[in-house]
Amino acid sequence: MAGRGTGRFRGVSEKTHHDDKLPIRMLHDRVLVRQDTSEGERRSGGGILIPATAAVGRRLAWAEVVAVGQNVRAVEPGDRVLYDPEDRAEVEVRGVAYVLMRERDLHAVAADRFEGSEDSTGLYL
Repeated sequence: MAGRGTGRFRGVSEKTHHDDKLPIRMLHDRVLVRQDTSEGERRSGGGILIPATAAVGRRLAWAEVVAVGQNVRAVEPGDRVLYDPEDRAEVEVRGVAYVLMRERDLHAVAADRFEGSEDSTGLYL
């Protein structure tokens, strides 16, 4: 992994093709995420199909972290994070839509990375 202050994305493998790397670098506490596209129809706990167009209250969304700034401490590229889609700035890079936000605007991180730890709580804030 590239170290802090080297001008590279933290967590991007040195073996990655140059074409696969993003042409931008996150600064400070910024996090670049790619929204999950699976946010369509869903089922309730009772099995009722809820269409994507159904009006619901404020709903948080999941996304995958793509790049982080040098001051980001709690997440790393590849993590799945929970955020409020109302508080976002969208940016398009090489034809792909991303969301740019501050680390403090993230609500939780999925526990995939922490499953081996003894004190795993599922999600953390």
